[in-house]
Amino acid sequence: MSLEDLRSMEASQIPVVKLIALIARGQTVYLKHHLQEFEINASQFQLLFEISCECDINQESISKRCNIDKGAVARGVKKLVDKELVKRKIDENNRRQNKLSLTPKGEETLAKAKEILKEWENEVILEKGYIEKELLQKILKEIAIKTMELNEKGD
Repeated sequence: MSLEDLRSMEASQIPVVKLIALIARGQTVYLKHHLQEFEINASQFQLLFEISCECDINQESISKRCNIDKGAVARGVKKLVDKELVKRKIDENNRRQNKLSLTPKGEETLAKAKEILKEWENEVILEKGYIEKELLQKILKEIAIKTMELNEKGD
């Protein structure tokens, strides 16, 4: 869908999921362009974020939390380790798994990447003033929770 097509359509005629997909894709493209200076992409940014949220998280947990294929997580983590943004250490309780944590370079990169994301959010959400960011976050969180609950029922 082109920008012109989107502008010409009545909002009520566009499925919510289509709008969410357009926003997510647009954010990914924005991040791809703006994260180039850190030599990471949007997927790697997501991995850094997940690793920062839970100390010593393992790849399987990231895969489950983000609904990402285990192989994709492994490839992404390997790239982050190679870039010295993430360190791996063997889990002593389960030697087949690695505990992941950010390196100081990873923490610095994540902080800068979060600033880029914040700039995007401010530009996209706050500029028009249609809705308070905190209210939008609460609504989207509830939608995300309901989506995850529905998916768990399907497993």
